[in-house]
Amino acid sequence: QVQLVESGGGLVQAGGSLRLSCATSGGTFSSYAMGWLRQAPGLEREFVASVSSLGFNTRYSDSVKGRFTISRDNAKNTVYLQMNSLKPEDTAVYYCAAANTFARTWDLKLYDYWGQGTQVTVSS
Repeated sequence: QVQLVESGGGLVQAGGSLRLSCATSGGTFSSYAMGWLRQAPGLEREFVASVSSLGFNTRYSDSVKGRFTISRDNAKNTVYLQMNSLKPEDTAVYYCAAANTFARTWDLKLYDYWGQGTQVTVSS
């Protein structure tokens, strides 16, 4: 069983930056593709970004492309999401999740393990 714990959320002004971290344990981290997903109030959970197991491939939603960067450190069993130029519409609970394959990681049903989430609030 893989455990995931997100951190780094908080309150930031529009245009600011935050870096989210997701520490994992209980599994072979380097065998999983990792994703960041988010859920805003009243909306469905959506895909944000994903990274392949060895970090060579990444994928982003159109809404964050060019502003967010996903990365991973397999030696530390941790995945990151660097968020720049934040907008109020980025306000959401951000979750990290693990999947057995990088293919179709925009599909939330693909993820087997989820963290509890961290709140990101962007004020205008």
